[in-house]
Amino acid sequence: MRKFTNTYLSLVLAVAATLLSLPISAQGLPAEVITVTSKTLDKTISAVGNLRANESIMLRPEQSGRINKILFSEGGKVEKGAPLFVLDSSIYIAELKSAQARVQLSRVDYDRAKSLLRKKVGSVQERDSTLAQLRVDQAQEALAQARLDKMTIKAPFTGYTGLRLVSPGDYVNQGENLVELTDLSTLKLDLRVPEIYLSELQPGRELEVNVDALPGNVIKGKVTAISPSSDSNAHNIEIRASIPNTDGKLRPGLFAKVSLLVDQQTTVVIPEQAIIPKDGLFFVMTVTEENKVAMAPVKMGQRRPGVVQIIEGLNNGDVLITAGQIKLFPGMPVTPIFVDGSQQKPAEKQGE
Repeated sequence: MRKFTNTYLSLVLAVAATLLSLPISAQGLPAEVITVTSKTLDKTISAVGNLRANESIMLRPEQSGRINKILFSEGGKVEKGAPLFVLDSSIYIAELKSAQARVQLSRVDYDRAKSLLRKKVGSVQERDSTLAQLRVDQAQEALAQARLDKMTIKAPFTGYTGLRLVSPGDYVNQGENLVELTDLSTLKLDLRVPEIYLSELQPGRELEVNVDALPGNVIKGKVTAISPSSDSNAHNIEIRASIPNTDGKLRPGLFAKVSLLVDQQTTVVIPEQAIIPKDGLFFVMTVTEENKVAMAPVKMGQRRPGVVQIIEGLNNGDVLITAGQIKLFPGMPVTPIFVDGSQQKPAEKQGE
């Protein structure tokens, strides 16, 4: 029994010596804390959409004829204005030459009528009649030239050709499908978002896109247009965005998962485990300058995985307890342990 008493006394003396060796500010229970700071909090909308080509058309002839030449490779890139198909135009060339001959004759008649009128041996009516005929013949020449030009089918924009549906020598009718032309330099993304976000939607908003065809790649884009009306059944609004595709990896028709940024706020954000619910309200524990526990009511805003926005109740520089609150109570002394490393900054200032 005496031996036990001596052992117990030795233990008590050792604990007392340890406590006496600690500084005054470290007499309370240890508590994990952080220094409250403001952060940029993004407000985003998750949606899904489909990629579309910036421009995509099916080339068709405006006039019937036999295909003489095909001047492109399937799947290749063609520049705007490049000739793709040349149809047999011998008939239209003959019509143009005939129209040019009539124009030349009409101009001679008009010049003669003007000359006679200056010499006062001709009439104004004859001059005007020859001028009118010249104008008619010039219009016929322009029409013949337009018909001849339409026998060469050109690319209306820079893009990639698809698989052609005709071969040289085929006779094609007006409006028959020849080949698809697609502009892939930029893709359009159509998606729908709930109408409650209408006030926060505007052209220029940034978004991030993920597609299953390119796992792990995050593609950025911008909103370019917003539908002027809402869907009365689904209560959502259609949005169109522009997605750069300079490397050509994306293709129209791909399913896309979208994260649309609608707002950014610089606000106080804290770990959600620091929140203490009580009687329908929410509190946090802070550490005063005397290293004592204090309770502070807070008003919460947006939530994110692991964190929560604080609208009211905390300011930058406050010391917040993030763990062990169940062992603490207001007014209790604690030993702050800064788990975010912010403790070192004041120490450096004191050393200066």
